[in-house]
Amino acid sequence: MTFDRRTLLAAGLGLGATATGVQAADSVLPKVIPNASDIAPALAPDEQRDQTAALQAAIDTAAEKDLPLVLPPGKFVVGDLRLRSGTRLLGMARTTALSFAGGDAFLTGDKADGLVLTGLTFDGAYKTFSPERGDGLITLTRSHAIRLSDLEISNSVGIALSLTGCGGRIETIFISKSIDTGLKSLDAEGLTIAGNTVSDCGNNGILVWRSAPGEDGTIVSENRISQIRNAAGGTGEYGNGINVFRGGSVLVTGNRITDCTYSAVRGNAASNIQIISNSCGRLGEVAIYAEFGFEGALIANNLIDTAAAGISVTNFNEGGRLAVVQGNLIRNLFRREAEPEDKRGEGIGIEADAVVSGNTIENAPTVGIQIGWGKFMRDVAATGNVIRSARVGISVTGDPDAGKCLIANNLISGATDGAIRAMNLGELTGPDLAREPASSKSIHVTGNLST
Repeated sequence: MTFDRRTLLAAGLGLGATATGVQAADSVLPKVIPNASDIAPALAPDEQRDQTAALQAAIDTAAEKDLPLVLPPGKFVVGDLRLRSGTRLLGMARTTALSFAGGDAFLTGDKADGLVLTGLTFDGAYKTFSPERGDGLITLTRSHAIRLSDLEISNSVGIALSLTGCGGRIETIFISKSIDTGLKSLDAEGLTIAGNTVSDCGNNGILVWRSAPGEDGTIVSENRISQIRNAAGGTGEYGNGINVFRGGSVLVTGNRITDCTYSAVRGNAASNIQIISNSCGRLGEVAIYAEFGFEGALIANNLIDTAAAGISVTNFNEGGRLAVVQGNLIRNLFRREAEPEDKRGEGIGIEADAVVSGNTIENAPTVGIQIGWGKFMRDVAATGNVIRSARVGISVTGDPDAGKCLIANNLISGATDGAIRAMNLGELTGPDLAREPASSKSIHVTGNLST
């Protein structure tokens, strides 16, 4: 195309018309998207005055008119706000802060379909709220197609964000300083939890639970989770970055999880769970767990650096079975010598109906791969793994009532107490099976290289 003076002039006129259109649109915007002060003139940022009634009136009016409500920058002291279907509450890039005034609840919503919260900061001020109204600083129930984004939630005496029977997207939320849990979902209905940051929580980072075992399908992806304690104690219920309980077909992928007292990802009775491509570091117990009554676990391409154990797929005695553990990199494990039992130091523990293939394990002070426990072992294949600098490369239960096991084509380097050894409830027995094949018909050892 040839550009001349006439063409440029016409283009300039077009741009002018466009600019005029934009200005006209801008002049209409306040009428389309009301500011809170337009609906409730008495409402304005004020750190000294409780403005619950004024903000509630503004929220209700905007929802009735099916309009979003914009809050200006500043701090509003409020409590017991009730969100409803159609509520769209917008702040200014997290410079709009709602601080809890105290009382039975902070923010709650029931059947709040289409709820949108964005650009806001919520400060619980460590003030108590009534558990009868909800277990979270923000509690939403039976709400579908919700969208929560670009929020900060901090200083909760309980859970920061609690969802029950909800679906939608929870993304780019910063949660910190929760005495209990960062984010809890119970009985989700099509939920995505993505790109959030959860840190400095007392008991758990993200919970995906169901009231009874069943399909859940929540996607937990690309979150950053750190500094999770287990203030409530116990032996694994608390202290986890991500905990999936009873939820089927949950996908946990691409998360960065560090500095948790117990596990990075813990699936309990969670069938068909997928734990893929997570980066996990500095964990106090098993980094990735699939335990108790589950059927189906895919654990692949995760990186684990520094933990008491790498990956455990266990509890065949409780029905835990059927797994693929593939392509994981696990290094720098340690033993908890101060513990009277359960000292760990294992790279991968596996029990039933499973393939363990293509993993790389380095620095395992107990064993690289542990197969079975007592009679609880059936149909396990451990093939093509690389194990370096372990006390024992691979240990396999020697119980006569255990099932079949294939150990083939693994490379084991620098094992100080045998490349492949039989064991009896953790106690090593017999010769190195890499050099003296077992007489057992249930254990087949072939093609392994040990140096």
